[in-house]
Order: sequence, then C-alpha cells, then structure tokens
Amino acid sequence: MAVAIEPVPHDDMVATRRHLHRHPELSMVEHETAALVARELGKLGLDEIRTGIGETGVVGTLVGGKPGPVTLLRADMDGLPITEITGAEYVSQKPGVMHACGHDGHVAILLAAATTLAARRAEVPGTLVFCFQPGEEGKAGAKKMIADGVLENPHVDRTFALHLYSGLEVGKIGIHDGAFFASADEYDLTIRGKGGHGAMPQNSFDPIVAGAYLVTMLQTVISREIAPKDPAVVTVGQFTSGTTFNVIPDEAKLQGTVRAFDDAVRKSMPERMERIIKGLAAAMRVDYTFNYHWSYPPTVNNNIINDIVRTVGREVLGADNVVDPHDIVMWAEDMSFMQNERPGAYYIVGSRGGDSTGVPHHNARFDIDERALDIGYRMMVALGFHG
Repeated sequence: MAVAIEPVPHDDMVATRRHLHRHPELSMVEHETAALVARELGKLGLDEIRTGIGETGVVGTLVGGKPGPVTLLRADMDGLPITEITGAEYVSQKPGVMHACGHDGHVAILLAAATTLAARRAEVPGTLVFCFQPGEEGKAGAKKMIADGVLENPHVDRTFALHLYSGLEVGKIGIHDGAFFASADEYDLTIRGKGGHGAMPQNSFDPIVAGAYLVTMLQTVISREIAPKDPAVVTVGQFTSGTTFNVIPDEAKLQGTVRAFDDAVRKSMPERMERIIKGLAAAMRVDYTFNYHWSYPPTVNNNIINDIVRTVGREVLGADNVVDPHDIVMWAEDMSFMQNERPGAYYIVGSRGGDSTGVPHHNARFDIDERALDIGYRMMVALGFHG
C-alpha cells in the first residue's frame, strides 16, 4: 500500500533550492551549505547530528518507531567552477561557481524528506541516516565520509541516492540493474623528444607528432581490444606543447579520462594504453612518463534494492513513470564507493520540462524544472517508510 505523503512542501523546497543556487560552494569547501543543513536538521528532533564527516559532510540519524533496517539516504552538496549564464532570477551570486549539476535540488529534496520523516517517526521502520555529502565532483567525498564512519554507528544495511537528470522528462524516474554509471579514472603523459628549428625537423625527435599519432592510436584500445558489449571511453582532454610557430619543442603533455562499466575492463586499461605508448615511443625515438590515477569505480546497483525503488516508484508515481534508461551515459559518481560497501540503488529523477531545462549537466545554462523536486521528495519519503 502506498504511503500518503501529500501535501508536497513544494514552496519550501523551491526556496531552499534557490537559496543554495544563489550561494554555491565548490567541493570540500561547502561550509555555508553544511551549516544550513545542520541548522535545519537541528530543528527536527533527530537522535543524532554529526558534522565534519568527510571534512564538510553532515549526517542526521533518526530512529524510527518500528523494527527495520538501517537505511542511508544521500544528497550531494557541491557546485562546479562554472560561470552561470542562465539569466534566472536566482542566478549564482558567486562569480565562477555554479550549481550546474542539480546538487542544490538534491539537498532541498533530502531536507524536506527528513522533515516529513522526522515528524512521522512512529511510522518509520528501522533507522534512517540522512547523509549530506561533500565533494562529489571529483573529490571522492563519499570515500572520505566512509573513512570517517558514515556507514557505521549505526551500521548501514542499504543505501539510496538520486540524481536530477535533464535527459529525462519531469515526472519520471529511471533505474537500471547492474552498472548504472561508469568508472572515471585519469591519466597524464609527458612525451620527451628533442627540440629544434621547425625548418629542420630531421634534427629533432618531434613530441608533437608522436602525441598526434598517440591520440588516434589510443582509440584502437576501444575499437579493437574491448568487446562492443562492454562500453568504454579513452579521451584525450588536454594536449599542450610548444611556444611558437617555427620551433619544435622538447616536450608534449597529454591528459585525459578513461571510463568503463565493467570492472575487469577498467582494471585492464593502464596496461593496454602503456603498451601502445611504449611501442610508439620506440618507433618515434621519444621517451615518456605515464601516470595513471584510479578515481571512481563503476556505480553498480543491487537488483534487490533496485526492486524496492521500482515498487515504491510505481506506487507513488505510477508504473508508466518508472523507466529503465536506454541511453548509455558514461558519467561517474562517487556513490559507487558506498555501493561497493553496502547494497544500494542509485536512480535518476527527470528534470526536463522544456528546452531551458533540457540543457546538459555541467553546462553554464543548466537549470531544472522545479517540479522535479516534488518527485524526488515523494520518492525519498516513500523509501524512508519502506522497511
């Protein structure tokens, strides 16, 4: 039976979201956001509030009135180093910083859900852990929170996290079994050759030419070594070299990202890449330094926990509004660290209500249809009531 959660506190969520949107903070310096969260949680009569978890994270614990599991509900808090050009009345007041991924909405949703669940704690099965996480945008804030004990005292049994998504129309949620988001690792490569005059290339070992070949050769890892059923990406995102038009430089530097859904594919990538780099270096008479940096693993959903999201979604939103996204998105998400430790479900909440709210994430024009806040709220409250 569906839990009655009306009326939805839409105006309150919008006000919170717009306040946070005006005052975004970058990863691991979310001090004002964390203070707001702690202040609001402090009004709810929770059993415990912990601050400074994973540096700037905030955790509230609510012991329900019925027996049941310990459930963690998570919202990430950080913004991005982007100058906003939406023209919205609630445009960012911090130059060069913007909520361009919807995390302001996530915080507003979870604060509203915590308010409702705390007011009806007698109906809550088990214990709820409201987790407000810093540093999702590349700083592995979830990993830092795990190190600070977010999954213990109480011992978390399962996790739920949502993400507003401009690729899905408002009113719908998306859930997928297995790997939902990809891994995201980084590499940097320095190619060292022998510089010289651009008119006499025969006297040089050109690192730019070697790097140019490498950019294309690395794509053969994907096209000729990875099975088509296992999506993966090798991207060169930065290629810097040289100082002027007629000089062959000594060095070229490349940086990029590598992504995969399958963990075995992910772990094989450094060896595959370096084999190509080493062979090219020998052929082009250059030296190199290759550094590979492990970052976020794939975000893998637990099928049993996913079924809870599906059941709740069908009850709360209707069966037609619970979908399995067919488009492959090679995003990464540090909720993967928590879901490696505990069974969890990560789902998306549609936030596209028209052209202005259909802009891709991490874009200076990104915005959400604020009706999506209602959907996220109803889902989080219903999941909190699900034993």
